[in-house]
Amino acid sequence: MSIEDDDAGVSDGLPAPTAVRMILGSQMHRFREAAGITPDEAAYQIRASRSKISRMENGRVGFKRRDVEDLLTLYGVTDAGARGAALSLVAETNSTGWWNQHGDVAPGWFEPYLGLESAASVIRDFELQFVPGLFQTEHYARAVTLLTPAAMPGEETERRVSLRLKRQDLLARQDPPHVWAIVDEGVLRRPIGGQAVMRAQLTRLAEVAELPHVTLQVIPFGRGGHAAVGGSFNVLRFDNPDVPDVVYIEQIASALYLDKREDVELYLEVMDRLGAKSLTPQDTQRFLAKILDET
Repeated sequence: MSIEDDDAGVSDGLPAPTAVRMILGSQMHRFREAAGITPDEAAYQIRASRSKISRMENGRVGFKRRDVEDLLTLYGVTDAGARGAALSLVAETNSTGWWNQHGDVAPGWFEPYLGLESAASVIRDFELQFVPGLFQTEHYARAVTLLTPAAMPGEETERRVSLRLKRQDLLARQDPPHVWAIVDEGVLRRPIGGQAVMRAQLTRLAEVAELPHVTLQVIPFGRGGHAAVGGSFNVLRFDNPDVPDVVYIEQIASALYLDKREDVELYLEVMDRLGAKSLTPQDTQRFLAKILDET
């Protein structure tokens, strides 16, 4: 799966248009399959290419109301309720998100993740080097941002930091996602930004670990190697069955989005194995307190 140029947004309690595109795309795929219509025939109906039908059904693009109406007619979807439900999603697929104001500093490959994160009901996160972005303090986030190649103190850096912090609003939503984060001990020991910044960050971690919708675990050095041989990753799950789980793997200048069932299941298995090797959430709290005493 490759999501490109997504400008999805979210309102509290509603799925982000990134996810809405996937929902509508999945529905349109089912309608087409049930009608026995080929992608080429569907493409001809809306004066488009086969690749556009594929992008629509995979939720990679927005939808035009006329195209959806014409396709529903071609697929024999005449029920007013079914047509109305599909058409009601069209406008949402073309919405913009709060991060559009940060469009000049948010990489295009990262924007789809922001929409998916906003719509997720469960966020699983394994971090090898940095504190999870949803838990970072302002000073820690600034120090991480300045590690980016060619990054310099100034307005652009501050806008990047603002984007990082704005993401954390979802933790305070009325119906927040459950966040299960596992971090390597190196995350806690590496003094990003210096000792004072790190101490404040560890204090923040101890605070968020007490939230009812957050599960935080640490893998101590003493437990040896672990299953996450490829490094950090996220797995996002959604309430709507039309939106598949998505694995997000961030790289230096790009990101991978995986939603094939076999890929997702592999990462879920790795996450389970990491959890079994980690300290329990209660022991993690005590471990954090110990490191704080040493800092």
